[in-house]
Amino acid sequence: MKLNTLKPGSRKAPKRVGRGSSAGQGKTCGRGHKGQSARAGGYHKVGFEGGQMPLQRRLPKIGFVSQMIGATAEVRLHELERVKADVIDLASLKDAGIVSREAEKAKVISSGKIAKAVKVRGIKVTPGARKAIEAAGGSIEE
Repeated sequence: MKLNTLKPGSRKAPKRVGRGSSAGQGKTCGRGHKGQSARAGGYHKVGFEGGQMPLQRRLPKIGFVSQMIGATAEVRLHELERVKADVIDLASLKDAGIVSREAEKAKVISSGKIAKAVKVRGIKVTPGARKAIEAAGGSIEE
């Protein structure tokens, strides 16, 4: 739709409330009889149920936040080439600055490419990363 293609009637006229019973919105103007919503300025906050304990407070809290989020780290394939050590383990990854000092576990994921033959020890490896490491001439020790 463009402004130059608008025609008369494209804007709907607002309801004319309080103009007699035959108009459809007469007398109470569609607000019903009495009550907070019938008054001018009648307002209640979202989720308010008239003083009854609201649904979002009646239902139990659910969900789970893993405490191991900071303790596990993902290592990409191309990051393994930055490690200077002969055998790549968790300590050598921390020394190279690839993994945070707080990490307790690490896992090599298949992201990027690796050309250097590396020896991985004591780190989990995804199946795709395992193929790539072995294809580059590297080895994995569990």
